[in-house]
Amino acid sequence: MVVLDATIVNIALPHIQNALNFSTTDLSWVINAYTLTFGGLLLLGGRAGDILGRRRVFIAGTLLFGLASLLGGFAQDSTLLLAARALQGIGGAICSPTAFALIATNFEEGPERNKAFGVFSAVAGSGAAIGLLAGGLLTEYLNWRWVFFVNVPIAVLIAIAAPRYIAESERHEGRFDLPGAFTSTLGLVGLVYGFIRAANPDYGWSDTLTLGSFAAGALLLAAFFVIENRTDEPITPLHLFADRNRTGGLVMMLCIAAAMFGIFFYVVLFVQGPLGYSPLKAGVSFLPISVSIIIAAQIASSLQAKYGPKPFMAGGALLVTAGLSWLTQMSKDSGYVDGVLGPTVVFGFGMGLIFVPVMLLSVAGVPGEETGAASGLLNSMQQIGGSLGLSILTTVFAHYATAESKVQLPKFMASATPDQLAHLQEKHEFPQGTDAANSVLTEGISHGFIVGAALAAVALLVAIFAIKAKAGDLPSESSGVAMH
Repeated sequence: MVVLDATIVNIALPHIQNALNFSTTDLSWVINAYTLTFGGLLLLGGRAGDILGRRRVFIAGTLLFGLASLLGGFAQDSTLLLAARALQGIGGAICSPTAFALIATNFEEGPERNKAFGVFSAVAGSGAAIGLLAGGLLTEYLNWRWVFFVNVPIAVLIAIAAPRYIAESERHEGRFDLPGAFTSTLGLVGLVYGFIRAANPDYGWSDTLTLGSFAAGALLLAAFFVIENRTDEPITPLHLFADRNRTGGLVMMLCIAAAMFGIFFYVVLFVQGPLGYSPLKAGVSFLPISVSIIIAAQIASSLQAKYGPKPFMAGGALLVTAGLSWLTQMSKDSGYVDGVLGPTVVFGFGMGLIFVPVMLLSVAGVPGEETGAASGLLNSMQQIGGSLGLSILTTVFAHYATAESKVQLPKFMASATPDQLAHLQEKHEFPQGTDAANSVLTEGISHGFIVGAALAAVALLVAIFAIKAKAGDLPSESSGVAMH
């Protein structure tokens, strides 16, 4: 449900933009409002599962997610939609880490857990594919609001089925680290808001509020680390970072997710803009990336015990870097095969190779009472990386798109119809489908993905030089933790 929601909303973004009058840069808040609360509170959600019981917390988070989806579907302006997206993020932060931890505690460490995580990855990939198709169908034949409404019956069914099929975990005594949760979340909001505001040509990097947002974000994150180091029961036990393989995997997830969120945001705008695809055709056009993730995840899962995680992490990071480098060549004349299919399939196969070993390393050797924190940390890296990455890509996008707008304006004015001129005056952007609009969009996208490729290259260096785990270091069947 959570993975489906990410892709189903992405397909609807152009329609949400038109319906609620978002600019392209402000539109990124539809994603960031969700990922910031999701990523920032995941650690607290994982901790809640440890203390209150993971199945119980899982059900509560799922129902909250469904309620927020209902509110998002009824939103009449951008503020209400963003508030609903933030509430969805809170629900996701509660149910997602407990879902991951329930797998870790219901399956023995070793081959059994490896297989379970392989299935988990396949389901995640399938959820993304279903979201792409469902988003296209619902947006094209109903309207964008149904991409939110569809979560409601799913959430109810999950809440009914969970007590019948999932065993409750052992509850551990403890306290909630609310100062840690809120300083981390607000610190990330400060950084992301700074990047998005800097992307606005009316403010830029020298704006007082832009600089203040960065400063506040940095101070809050510094306070977060101080709090976690001093509190007796932190939501993020800092000793989890002592394992270089786990830390390397987390850094890789941070970097790769930053680029992944950019693909699902900007390439969706490309296929429904310059390529002129309908929402349904746009959803279908993204299916190959989901298929490639599923196939690669199954390969990595089945060969993990034989070859160890490093070859898959390094090979996957190399493919991700290649796919993102390919996307930097995008132009208004790019077609589907060279502009979307080729680079996203290469990217998706690399992602699939990385997912399973990173998940295994994140919980390997972690005591049962800290499994929720460890799994929440991995999920946080993905959401935080995605949110920060998308905001950075948006800043680069806006810089080059603004510069290209100045180049295109004289050409547009010379040949524009009265209706097109009226659209430009009202919306302060070129009408969709014109050469000027396509040039501005692709110029921003191609330069934005230079940042994505650079982040993927960092992940590749981490895989090569930081990851030391070998096949014999992976958890064996005999070393499994006790099942709860």
